[in-house]
Amino acid sequence: MKGQRIFLGLVILLVILAVIVWWRPSMFPSDIELVADQSFSKTAAQKDRSFSDLLSEDDADFAKALKPRQFSFPSDHGTHNPYRTEWWYFTGNLENSDGRKFGYELTFFRFALSAKPHSSRSVWRNNQLYMAHLTLTDVKEDRFYTDERFSRAGNELAGAADNKYHVWLYDWSATAQGKVDFPLRLRAKSDEFAIDLLLNTQKNLVLQGEQGLSRKSAESGNASYYYSYTRLPTLGTLSIAGINQSVTGNSWMDREWSTSSLSKEQSGWDWFALQFSDNSELMFYRLRRKDGQQDNNSAGSLVLADSTKVPLQVQDVTIKTLDTWRSPHSKVNYPSQWRLSVPSQKLEVDIVPLINDQELNVSFRYWEGAVTITGTKDGKTISGQGYVELVGY
Repeated sequence: MKGQRIFLGLVILLVILAVIVWWRPSMFPSDIELVADQSFSKTAAQKDRSFSDLLSEDDADFAKALKPRQFSFPSDHGTHNPYRTEWWYFTGNLENSDGRKFGYELTFFRFALSAKPHSSRSVWRNNQLYMAHLTLTDVKEDRFYTDERFSRAGNELAGAADNKYHVWLYDWSATAQGKVDFPLRLRAKSDEFAIDLLLNTQKNLVLQGEQGLSRKSAESGNASYYYSYTRLPTLGTLSIAGINQSVTGNSWMDREWSTSSLSKEQSGWDWFALQFSDNSELMFYRLRRKDGQQDNNSAGSLVLADSTKVPLQVQDVTIKTLDTWRSPHSKVNYPSQWRLSVPSQKLEVDIVPLINDQELNVSFRYWEGAVTITGTKDGKTISGQGYVELVGY
């Protein structure tokens, strides 16, 4: 009996030592350390600023997006570990056969904990941290569901393949169903809700910015490599409280990677991804400065029905906030209705959230929500749907 107790004590001691080695604080930059420790309770101010602050950090050891590059697929659907941050981003507006509306987001983030991998015999130790967010907007019930997961990339718990489109964190995944990118299957399950969706594409891939180089400030390296699929016909199943809903609709996919995409003077952004009834799409990010002004590096693109891209600069787009909403959770005031105009395209639309409360109170606080669109283009009525992201409020 005494021998058994001694053996059990040694096992417990080894487990404690393994945990100490695994979570060694020197492995983490300050912001990432907060993300990885889910028991850490951030203040509202820390949540509001941490993500945009992370994207403005600089480190000479990391690679930077300095000039246009030649993209290669499917390898560029995989990881770019020499860069500090990266994400695979899906949003969509869906409805069931009765017209009941839903929105969803599934995003995978990669954060490099160091510029170079650490040598180790352990398959568990890895310098790449993954985070994933899953949301579901149920318009009829005025409910917004969220979930969040973390893992290092060690032992295949999370990662992205370079031989096909396949990114995963545990059992959440986005995976090409064949040798080509599409159809792409999204699967993610939380305690209260789940998605199982099949995405196809009817339009070409869009290289945002200058041939895929999206500049966020005049400073060298404050840029990302950025491409999108702006219209992805979608079908599949949503599950809420164990009840399945067959749905159809359209999704949007964004891919970006960078090291220091924001400048120190920039506080956050308002990002619009809009799909219009004439089969065109608009992406525009309005960068905000810490002095409260719009940044002159705000930019985007209009994708015409034939997939032609029309670049948009800050002077091409006017965005007026028509209303605000105060979150009962964070007490943060967000814009909640917009009028967006592109005079050169004779386009003017009003953008309204399907429900106001689509705020993610997770490790990084931000508002990400499904919206509806009404307005005119060339003097004719136009409608649509999309997603808006508000970061840094």
